[in-house]
Amino acid sequence: MSTSANETADGLAGVLRNTIVELVRRDGTDLSSRQLGVFLICYLEPEAQTVRGLAARLNVSKPAITRALDRLTEFDLVKRKDDPADRRSVLVQRTPGGTAFLREIRSILRVAAAPAKASDAGRTSTRAHEARVTH
Repeated sequence: MSTSANETADGLAGVLRNTIVELVRRDGTDLSSRQLGVFLICYLEPEAQTVRGLAARLNVSKPAITRALDRLTEFDLVKRKDDPADRRSVLVQRTPGGTAFLREIRSILRVAAAPAKASDAGRTSTRAHEARVTH
């Protein structure tokens, strides 16, 4: 991996760390990584999600998805509905509470990414200056 790729990966890891730290510090919903993964798939993918589909997508068992959905439902982040096209299937639906939580996550991400962007700009500026000085 090149130095630039390492710096990018480190920057992304820092944004992830800062985002998770802020999610933990705030009052309210505290999700596990599995619950957050299920939540994000439900909110960022355009198509409707099913328990079976989520289990396949995350490569975990249907009972693990059911437990994650139980918790997300407790927090009013999703709700379940029988699929009218297939009564054996359950659709996962978005809620106003989940939409508000996604807005909060996006806001936290923007703040967490801001120092990384400023740092990247500083590195670019420093490299440009070093290139001018050496030539």
